[in-house]
Amino acid sequence: MIAILATCHVLLGEALLLLGWIIAINGLDDLLIDLAWLGLRRRHGPVSSGRPPLPAGPPASFAILVPAWDEAAVIGAMLRRLLASQNWPDFTVFIGLYPNDPDGQAAVAAVADGRVRAVINARPGPTTKADCLNLVWQALLAEEIVRGRPFRAVVLHDAEDVVHPDELAVMAAELAAPDPPAMVQLPVRPLIDPASPLISGHYIDEFAQSHAKDLLVRQWLGAALPSAGVGVAFDRVLLGRIAAAQAGRPFDDDSLTEDYELGLKLHALGGRGRLVRRVIDGGLVATAEHFPATLATAVRQKARWAVGISLAGWDRIGWRGGAVERWMLWRDRKGPAMALVSLAAYALAVLLALEGLLRAWWPPAAALPPLGRGMIALLWWNFALLCWRLIVRAGFTWAAEGPVEALLATPRAAVGNIINALATVRALGRYTAALRAGRAPAWDKTVHRFPNARTEPP
Repeated sequence: MIAILATCHVLLGEALLLLGWIIAINGLDDLLIDLAWLGLRRRHGPVSSGRPPLPAGPPASFAILVPAWDEAAVIGAMLRRLLASQNWPDFTVFIGLYPNDPDGQAAVAAVADGRVRAVINARPGPTTKADCLNLVWQALLAEEIVRGRPFRAVVLHDAEDVVHPDELAVMAAELAAPDPPAMVQLPVRPLIDPASPLISGHYIDEFAQSHAKDLLVRQWLGAALPSAGVGVAFDRVLLGRIAAAQAGRPFDDDSLTEDYELGLKLHALGGRGRLVRRVIDGGLVATAEHFPATLATAVRQKARWAVGISLAGWDRIGWRGGAVERWMLWRDRKGPAMALVSLAAYALAVLLALEGLLRAWWPPAAALPPLGRGMIALLWWNFALLCWRLIVRAGFTWAAEGPVEALLATPRAAVGNIINALATVRALGRYTAALRAGRAPAWDKTVHRFPNARTEPP
């Protein structure tokens, strides 16, 4: 029995050492981003506030593209709010629909607004989100011929998005700047769901950090800025160049994260992306939406992101660019691996606790050698990084949503790790199945919901 226990102790120590170093390196990687944000934000100034100045000349014309497979529950409310609230005079909304979704068609037809174009796919749904967007792109080109002039920019949104009233005004101001970006990305703000404070709520913490720190550092360092797929405007000319290079289809049909890849493609063509954080009337100009509220739906959504960005993205994009670009690609793709490492770390923590109890209750186990000084130092280093990580997480959540949500950020970190680990397992299964079948993984969308205007704030 003692021999078996000694062997288990050695194996536990080796596993602890391996995971300890992996976690330490990952923690240092995250710490470098924090330090870069602290150092660079002074140079680039605070968040802009107030309404942007109106550009000279005729107002820019925007085409808003919304893919909508099986979105009858939300698309009508989303369109009515967008059309009634947007503080910009010139925009057209193109909705991608399917012939086997009569409820979706009816919901769009009921809006009855001259700024809405329903585009129905010749094929039954679901195809892919990229395929839906490519169909809408063709309708956009036909609209330009009728208008006799091109749109200034193409804006992407999902059917469940709460679009900020000043979104297009902010985008127009950025696109009219002396050195305009090729892509304007607004922050994403997950809506608070009192019925799901941990699962739905963990998106609040993740986006608060990503869109107030990580993407800003990426932008300041000159790396490619990935698109979030919503609340993002693409320069019409550069998007047309991408389409011309891809047989007239700017969105890659084989990608589950075509929006993410599009930002990288624009950067490769020499176009810059810009994340714009502007406060108007005390509120951040951002795209708000509900995120999955159950474990199953959160895992499904994050599995799709993991396949598109970390697994298929590695194959499709590779490792290109300079040192900073490759560093950011590494950060994009390390998520699934680190999710499994976190899960393994939880398991090791339980085993260490059980070994400690065994030492205290069974005298022969007390003879096992203690952890070495180096191992103890490594564990303390990781503990310090963990504390720092949780403080930073809570700080950005506090800035975005206040102290109550900040208090929940710490328990939600553990929930998020479990969700990410389960999503990684699902993503690996879907990706390997797709490789065996010789095709891209199918569009695995989640059910969406739109806030009730009478009971929920926008």
